[in-house]
Amino acid sequence: MLERLESSPRGLTTAEARSRLARFGRNVLPPPRPRSALRILADNFRSLVVLLLIVAAGIAAVTGDPADALAIAGVLVITVAVGFFTELRARRSVDALLRLDVARATVRRDGHLVPLEAGELVPGDVVELEAGQAVPADCRLLQATELAVNEAPLTGESLPVTKRADPPADADAPLAERPVMVYKSTVVVTGRAHAVVTDTGVATEVGRIGAMMSEVREAPTPIERRLDALGAQLIWLALGVAVLVGALAFARGAPLGDVLATAIALAVAAVPEGLPVIATIAMGVGVRRMARRNAIVRRLPAVESLGSATVICTDKTGTLTTGEMAVTTLWVAGREHDVATASNGGSPPLGEARLEDVLRVAALANRAELHDATDPSRGGHGDPTEVALLVAAHRAGVDRQRLRMEWPEIGEIPFSSERQLMATFHRERDGRVHALVKGAPGRLLAICDRVATPAGERPLDEEERGRLRAVNEGLARRGLRVLALASGDVEDPTETAVRALTFLGYAGMMDPPAPGARATIERVHAAGIRVLMLTGDQRLTAETVARGLGLLREGDEVLDGRELQRVADDTLAVRLRRVGAISRVSPADKLRIVTALQEDGEIVAMIGDGVNDAPALRKADVGVAMGGRGTAVAKEAAAVVLQDDRFETIGAAVEEGRVIFQNVRKFIFYLFSCNLAEILLLLVASLAGLPTLLPIQILWLNLVTDTFPALALAMEPREAEVMRRPPVSPRAPLLSRALLREIGVFAVLIAGPALAAMRWSGGGSARALTLGFTTLALAQLFHLGNARSSGPVTSPRAAAANPYALAALAAGVLLQAAALHVTALARLLGTVPLEVRDWALAAALGAVPAVVGQVLKSLRPRPRLRPGPVASR
Repeated sequence: MLERLESSPRGLTTAEARSRLARFGRNVLPPPRPRSALRILADNFRSLVVLLLIVAAGIAAVTGDPADALAIAGVLVITVAVGFFTELRARRSVDALLRLDVARATVRRDGHLVPLEAGELVPGDVVELEAGQAVPADCRLLQATELAVNEAPLTGESLPVTKRADPPADADAPLAERPVMVYKSTVVVTGRAHAVVTDTGVATEVGRIGAMMSEVREAPTPIERRLDALGAQLIWLALGVAVLVGALAFARGAPLGDVLATAIALAVAAVPEGLPVIATIAMGVGVRRMARRNAIVRRLPAVESLGSATVICTDKTGTLTTGEMAVTTLWVAGREHDVATASNGGSPPLGEARLEDVLRVAALANRAELHDATDPSRGGHGDPTEVALLVAAHRAGVDRQRLRMEWPEIGEIPFSSERQLMATFHRERDGRVHALVKGAPGRLLAICDRVATPAGERPLDEEERGRLRAVNEGLARRGLRVLALASGDVEDPTETAVRALTFLGYAGMMDPPAPGARATIERVHAAGIRVLMLTGDQRLTAETVARGLGLLREGDEVLDGRELQRVADDTLAVRLRRVGAISRVSPADKLRIVTALQEDGEIVAMIGDGVNDAPALRKADVGVAMGGRGTAVAKEAAAVVLQDDRFETIGAAVEEGRVIFQNVRKFIFYLFSCNLAEILLLLVASLAGLPTLLPIQILWLNLVTDTFPALALAMEPREAEVMRRPPVSPRAPLLSRALLREIGVFAVLIAGPALAAMRWSGGGSARALTLGFTTLALAQLFHLGNARSSGPVTSPRAAAANPYALAALAAGVLLQAAALHVTALARLLGTVPLEVRDWALAAALGAVPAVVGQVLKSLRPRPRLRPGPVASR
């Protein structure tokens, strides 16, 4: 490697390093291109709904109707402002990567070790690495002593990785299986090393992740795509109706000013001006609800995206599992003992002498320390394997301090990858030296000549060794990391004296399932959502965890990174339909998986916590990061952050997302029923020669008597079966055919009474126009009950479940009364006061859609629900 990089053990000369720095550039990550506030503002004017309102305001101003022009302009300002401030947030995903840059490094230049700013490193530099130090660049190891590196942020591997200087890895080896390489921004846990820099800056693995993140463009969320499609439909509807009515009016000889006024009124009627604001507020309500359930939303539309998710891709370590190793099995003297993990507060069974011998080795042949000796659930610091052994011993009642006094330590053999064991030596009261040893099963079986049994000890012959190897293989097949434990008297505290020991047993450990993870998986499965586990761990571990959590359903398989790379892009999506877990995945693999799922029509939620997850978090329809354990890069790339790092919180967030989508559908149904009723009223009134509503009256209805009920619908509580319904198809529009038919029916039911009121009152007077205007307003307000649920309102308790709805109804009636009886407002709106009998007529006619709607809903069959658990708050 030194020859290929044209370097030597003495490192580079200063002159050569300067030349390479000019050629390769500084060892830093480039800053992202900022998105200006002006660009964000301009993007908000690209909405078709906004453009239609601009045209309507312009026509009103040209035709000399300043009140209408100002009213429409006010709506425009509100709509654009809400969108602008919602989107005005820094794009800091790659910024967070910059904070991963290491400040200093120890480098060999001109044959001498010198401290150097890490940004000055170049390929060919020879660097020194020590425990606790962050790796300053991607490096190939030249020498390594007891070296272990935490690569979890890059690979997702749950344990520190042992590194060695040779032999080299295969060319196609996954990132997690390259023991001769160390990578920029990972951290040395133990040991020290000399290494030669192979890549710097953007060429490093973390730099490639930054490049991938820069190339990922955040696609619109499902709700944004659906609202954009809806806006396009509204444009064509408004233009079509306006041209039709304008042509008919012009053919009858109506003045051009009247034709344009009618066209403006129709355009305003076709556009639910309050929709963007109400949608934003609905998502804001969801944000607050999610925050109460420990899910912090960083991008507003992501609230609804979670509810639309059809696939959840999730990291394993610390997400589906606790992120900490725990002893789950002790095999001692021919018997296997299940050991409760720290997550459920239990302790291993005691009462057998051999079991106590094993726990003594676990406590004393150990360099870890507990954070709190009185509370082992808080874990400890040190090697995760040793912490797990110490916690298990403490939970069993082993007093480590007392043991240290009774068994004073006089020597130690530290663990190394070459010797594959660790031993401590203790002086007994009679002067004998006793060794306590733990290590790799094969290594300990080789140095033991006896094996512990319930009755004592017996010779360890080859047949017995074969049985013990089979036990080890069986534990390993269950996804456990297995350590062997032994003890015995030795002549002196040296490595050569460690032989002829008694084999005590095995400790099997794993990263146990996180509390509530399996129940949450069952719950989201019941909601029709797939869960796909992506992990950097080995295949056997991935399969064991996946089966234990119920991730692998009938017909599902497990892939590893190498198999994944052999699957062509055009067939990957089909293959993924039968996969429940994938092991040894790289950052590029995760991005490729998310992309393939999206191209297959899935709405993907991605859960992760490491730097390696960041590109996929940004690419997914909604990225979800862990708030406590997650890296800054992951949190900046994600749209949602889970404060408590619990997988079950994602179930609560999905539920809230579904409630939001359910409520969005409700107020869209309500608003479009009302707006289509206004279009029908204008169209029929124009054809029948009746007075037509003024544009400012339509705006009043859309922004006042429509908006408060629609806002109340955004506050609707969840329906009990929300997590037992399948997800809405990603291709389904907001306005399905069934919903459009229902909107059409109610539009006729709302417009019909208003037309009847105008006809019965004579049709040509200001009173007739006011009566029709008021009847239409009341019909829309009473229609609120039809929008609140898919079934009929069957009790006063159900009617009062959303107090905002009752308040909106009362506010709407009072505001409509003000529109008629407050002189200044009546003059602006062109209305006249009504008598009591007129109000009674308007109320009676306005109640028609509400009464008919409840009857129709009582006749509707109940929808089929998926079997499965229903969560309660």
